[in-house]
Amino acid sequence: MRDLVEIGMGRSARRAYELDDVEIIPSRRTRSSKDVSTAWQIDAYRFDIPLITHPSDAVVSPRTAVAIGELGGMGVLNAEGLWARHSDVEDAMFRLTRAAEEDDPLAVTRLLQELHSAPIQADLLAEAIKQVRDSGVTVAVRVSPQRAAELTPDLLAAGVEILVLQGTIVSAEHVARDGEPINLKQFIADLDVPVIAGGVGDYRTAMHLMRTGAAGVIVGYGHSSGVTTTDAVLGIGVPMATAIADAAAARRDYLDETGGRYVHVIADGGVHSSGDIAKSIACGADAVMLGESLSAATEAPGQGLYWTSAAAHPSVPRSRVTVGAEAEVDLRTLLFGPSADPDGAVNLFGALKRAMAKTGYSDLKEFQKVGLTVRG
Repeated sequence: MRDLVEIGMGRSARRAYELDDVEIIPSRRTRSSKDVSTAWQIDAYRFDIPLITHPSDAVVSPRTAVAIGELGGMGVLNAEGLWARHSDVEDAMFRLTRAAEEDDPLAVTRLLQELHSAPIQADLLAEAIKQVRDSGVTVAVRVSPQRAAELTPDLLAAGVEILVLQGTIVSAEHVARDGEPINLKQFIADLDVPVIAGGVGDYRTAMHLMRTGAAGVIVGYGHSSGVTTTDAVLGIGVPMATAIADAAAARRDYLDETGGRYVHVIADGGVHSSGDIAKSIACGADAVMLGESLSAATEAPGQGLYWTSAAAHPSVPRSRVTVGAEAEVDLRTLLFGPSADPDGAVNLFGALKRAMAKTGYSDLKEFQKVGLTVRG
């Protein structure tokens, strides 16, 4: 039953919960973390850890995508990012770092918008994808709904194996004033590669997106405290614990509706620590999308800078460019330890394994059944 709260005469709102509001409850059984598997598989592609990178240029370069893939996760390149627009991305990153140090707090956002005003060059995009493909890891690339029809043929020709169709909000049918609605169901049906699409924020939108044929549905829009500003700019927010649970309920009902078609739920937002990863899976996610957490890695192209893809929007930017601590830990250590950090920022998936072991679960699907409580 939905928890509705009256906010005024004739108007009510649903009470919803963030990941910080819920806690995992241990069961009467425990097991060794050596007997726990964090593997997951979407379509024909298997991964050792339930990690998808947020497609931020600050986190994912072709080289970083390869490193993530070799470590068992899915690195997602941004088809509309800097690697598709500039031949010297290292210089662009240097300029962004300098701009972030200026007294004017908007200087770095203006520079990011300027860098993204350069046209997408098909040869640069193809070369970036080739670097990932040649390594042998799974090739995943993000494109926005607005440019999907334009860019997807080139992406497929370059060897993309998983297409991530991602915007702040993605619906099953986008109505355009000057033409026919974009039919996402037909778009996906015409492709020979699995599509992960989102973000969504509730049961109904998740169900509609599942019915388009998407292999995975992204819940959230990459919210990160101090970075994303979608709530301030658009008034849109996605309390992640509730949103993930709603999408998981849609997945269950869609599974029954179709007689067995399983759609993966990807949590994108509010995940800052290993505990948040564990709680996302416990709420029903199959995998998590990480961005800011990975910006601390020595391999991250932004070298401590972080922003989401919405930061470069030409008229309505919805992300700050933040400057974190100097990168001091490599990706392997960040993901698997060892760690001297007591706050869950390092050994992200080693800690997930331990959380599963402490509660007696041996795989991710089982861990989705773990008990939860809400903080008073």
